[in-house]
Amino acid sequence: MLLKGKSVAITGAGARLGIGRATARLFAEHGAEIALIDYDKQALADAEREFALPHRVYECDVSDRSQARKTIDQVAADFGKIDILINNAGVVSPSLIDEIDEAEFDHIMDTNVKGNFMVAQAVVPYLRAQKGGAIVCISSIAGQLGGGVFGRSHYATSKAGIMGMARAFARELAPEGIRVNAIAPGTLDNDFTKGRMTDEIKAKIASNVPMGRLGTPEELANACLFLASDMSSYVTGATLDVNGGLFIH
Repeated sequence: MLLKGKSVAITGAGARLGIGRATARLFAEHGAEIALIDYDKQALADAEREFALPHRVYECDVSDRSQARKTIDQVAADFGKIDILINNAGVVSPSLIDEIDEAEFDHIMDTNVKGNFMVAQAVVPYLRAQKGGAIVCISSIAGQLGGGVFGRSHYATSKAGIMGMARAFARELAPEGIRVNAIAPGTLDNDFTKGRMTDEIKAKIASNVPMGRLGTPEELANACLFLASDMSSYVTGATLDVNGGLFIH
């Protein structure tokens, strides 16, 4: 088991079909103790039914700095340590540039950029206490292509920011044995868009993917496992593309 004895915090872990929940399942299979963090009470209740102790669930709006710090401190107290953070919390919107008001822009940026930053900032002291650890930040192909798949300009901006943030964290924290990497998923066959992406839209996107299909949350979980475990012990500051060949550079 690749993560035996490791304590892992995963944000955005509530949604049953999401990347966070799929990653929690895989990491648990590999021996980790999981803290599932989300703002959605109903989703967390469902996660709690699926994941028995020693795994735990935590309600948190990551865009609120005080909530992020309080939650991470509680995770560390409950598990005794934190070894790995999967920074997965995120929101998406298809609004066009002239449709985006300030409130919508702030919501996207506060969750996707500020939230990921605040959680990572809260986790770093605990990784230092372990004299190392790993952070994986979930970005998006939208940050590489400038949107155009589903998320638009503000979403693409936030996801490009996550890639830059991961690189900056990696450079700063590498001397302390803390590795930080990002993953840029292509379009997945799940419900991240809350029902707004129809089967017709999915089929159209899949027709443009060289591999001819959309990805799955489980395939993203596999990428998280690689970057969180010692399989990638000499990898930091990287962005791993998991997109079926939709973006090749």
